[in-house]
Amino acid sequence: MPANLDIDLLRSWLAVADSGTLSRAAQRVHRTQSALSLQMQRLEAVVGQPLLLRTGRGVRLTAAGERLREHAQRLLALHDQALADLAEDPLSGVLRFGCPDDYAVRFLPPLLRGFAHRHPRVLVEVVCAPTPQLRQALARRELDLALVSVAEPATARGLLRTEPLVWVGAPGGEALRADPLPLALSGPETQDHQAALAALAGAGRRHRLAYASSSLAGLLAVVRSGQAISVLTQTAVPEDLLVLGDGAGLPPLPTLGIVLAHDRPRPSPVAQAFEALVQELLPGA
Repeated sequence: MPANLDIDLLRSWLAVADSGTLSRAAQRVHRTQSALSLQMQRLEAVVGQPLLLRTGRGVRLTAAGERLREHAQRLLALHDQALADLAEDPLSGVLRFGCPDDYAVRFLPPLLRGFAHRHPRVLVEVVCAPTPQLRQALARRELDLALVSVAEPATARGLLRTEPLVWVGAPGGEALRADPLPLALSGPETQDHQAALAALAGAGRRHRLAYASSSLAGLLAVVRSGQAISVLTQTAVPEDLLVLGDGAGLPPLPTLGIVLAHDRPRPSPVAQAFEALVQELLPGA
């Protein structure tokens, strides 16, 4: 009897091929690393040749592995499409979605609530991180979709909305009168960090970095203490903090664009459904 390519094996195989390590792939398919390794051995036995080369940094695909990857993508797409066409509830599975902290506060609740109502059989896994980290995760195919910021909204493809960056401080805080100006900013690779330093340098305003973190909660705690000011997207400013306007003597900041980035040119049906909801809700949020 000829060997058969099991759908579960192929799904696990694609997770390994996309992730580049068994440990990351195991998290993605919700299996232990040892169980996933046994699956890969079974698949190699079915096809009759090695598919993976183990290295110190993870795994690489053999030539046969590269060919199987292309076949597996097509087979799984057809399999999932067939199930979706025949099922009462057409969508099921897992969607891995990334979003920066400042957008999560405003946009995630209606997105998750609306998607769960429309597609209750889909599990949405959320990762909150700065845009550079989300883009890296997309490149490693650890995420299916992510909301990310772009520095040039006017030229951005698929622009969903724009968000101005604003200076933020605590009511009655002393930071604005300090020289040099104390700042609480996200990581140096982020656009709000770079925009703040560029604006202050252009205005000739002396400043110092008092606190740097990718944690929005940490930044807000420092700002609430009155010991530093920060830069946020306007949508993320909490009610208990002040937007420091023109009267504060601070230089203007740019406006960012928000786009939805994909991990591949042809998103899955689940990813397409989530993208449709994002395009519906975000512009009016």
